[in-house]
Amino acid sequence: MPRHLVAAVTYDRLCTFEFGCVVELFALPRPELGVDWYRFAVCAAETGAIRAAGGVTLTAPYTLKMLDRADTIIIPGWRDADEMPPQPLLRKLRAAAKRGARLCSICSGVFVLAAAGVLDGKTATTHWRYADKLKLRYPSVRVQPDALYVDEGQIITSAGSAAGLDMLLHLVRRDHGGAVANLVAQRLVVPPHRDGGQAQFVPRPVPPEDDGGRLARLIDWMRAHAASAHTVDALARRAAMSGRTLQRRFREATGLGPYEWLIRERVALAKDMLETRPRWSIGIIAERAGFGSEESMRRHFRRIAMTSPAAYRQQFARGNPKA
Repeated sequence: MPRHLVAAVTYDRLCTFEFGCVVELFALPRPELGVDWYRFAVCAAETGAIRAAGGVTLTAPYTLKMLDRADTIIIPGWRDADEMPPQPLLRKLRAAAKRGARLCSICSGVFVLAAAGVLDGKTATTHWRYADKLKLRYPSVRVQPDALYVDEGQIITSAGSAAGLDMLLHLVRRDHGGAVANLVAQRLVVPPHRDGGQAQFVPRPVPPEDDGGRLARLIDWMRAHAASAHTVDALARRAAMSGRTLQRRFREATGLGPYEWLIRERVALAKDMLETRPRWSIGIIAERAGFGSEESMRRHFRRIAMTSPAAYRQQFARGNPKA
């Protein structure tokens, strides 16, 4: 049987980092692993030289015909989430899906798979900056914005940039087992599996200015007093609104109700303290962040950041060699 063929699709204004990750995982010979490693091919979605990010120009050795033979096809990003990919590429992807090939995307590459229609009715992820756009443009796709990658069996999608490495190592793990995937991760000097999701990397949302700035001023005040106890009625009085109006305006501005927004702000406070206060216990941080109890903080932290406070501290604490 021929070895598994992985094909990477290139395009003008290629995302260099994402493409480089695919090359590093599948193009290098790895005889030391003792397995039938992959065959690797690069094909161009368009004619002519390919300009890549960073001023690099490359020429792909194969055309889209290579996709007819590929066992796995990887889309390493896409140059513009608002630009429809070329129809010849979309047709090749649909044909590949129909014959059972494995289709994968990194970051904005999910828009190529979605445009081909192969994600309809399936769950997918992308960089958190693109999640809302993906939901709006392709409502038949179930978007999971917090995931580092989503494995739907035949189709696997990953979040932004470095999350592509998580997905690619997952493919190796699926194909060759955990021991081989761990060895490849060691060669790359990356963890074989990262805990949590991309929610731990998402910055705090900044609400737009409302009429008169009442809501923006209230949110600024809530952020400065996030650790204090609050009720919706008290917040509404401070904003000179009714409780119902506050709930509606808050959700329009932030996508969240006041209580959920406050919980997320407390998680953000806890993240700051976990990063900068290595001597503080989880209990002290829970109290200082306004959770009231360590159990409450752990529950909300895992729900929102997709990891535990202890794991987050180990990964991001300043002065930690892993951070």
